[in-house]
Amino acid sequence: MSKANLLDRRQVVSTLLADRKDVVAIGGLGASTNDITAAGDHPRNFYLWGGMGGAAMIGLGLALAQPKLPVLVITGDGEMLMGMGSLATIGLQKPPNLSIVVLDNECYGETGGQISHTSAAADLVGVARACGIADACAISTMAEVESFAVCVHDVVGGPRFANVKIDSAELARILPSRDGTYIVNRLRGDLGFLPI
Repeated sequence: MSKANLLDRRQVVSTLLADRKDVVAIGGLGASTNDITAAGDHPRNFYLWGGMGGAAMIGLGLALAQPKLPVLVITGDGEMLMGMGSLATIGLQKPPNLSIVVLDNECYGETGGQISHTSAAADLVGVARACGIADACAISTMAEVESFAVCVHDVVGGPRFANVKIDSAELARILPSRDGTYIVNRLRGDLGFLPI
C-alpha cells in the first residue's frame, strides 16, 4: 500500500467510537490510548499505561466476565506482536463480544519509530485466522472502518479482528489520567460494581 493511502489514526479511532453506546474501549500502550482519549474521555475507556502486550488479554478477560457487553481493544502493531500469543487464547475461548483493532503503522512508535515486523513478513490477519479467529480482516479504507465500527456493538458473532494500516504521523499526545486505581474504579462504577 502506498504511504499516501494510509489512514489517519485519529480519524480511525474517532470513527470506531463515534456511536459507542455500551462499548468498553481498552487502549493499548501509548499512541492508541492517546487516540482513544482524543476521541473523548469516557468512563468506559480503560487505558493501559505500562502493560505492553496485555491489551488483548485484558479485553478477553472483560469479554468473558461481561458476555452481554461489547468490548473493543484498540492497540498498535508493536504491542500486538509482543502479545501475539493472546490471539491463540482468544481463538480458543471465542468470546462473541470481543473486537480487536490493530492500528498498524509498521513501526514501534513508542521506542523511536524503528520498523516493525508488519512492514515485511508478519501478517497479523493471517496469525489471527491461524489462531481460530475466523472473522479477521485487513482494513485500508474509511468505508471499511465504518463497517467494522457497526460490528463492534454486536455481542454475538465474534471474536473479530481488524488490522488497519495507518500513517505514522507524529501527533500531539492527548493524555488521560495515569491513576490506575481511578481508571479501574471509574470503569467498575459505570458497569455497576463497587470500587476496589
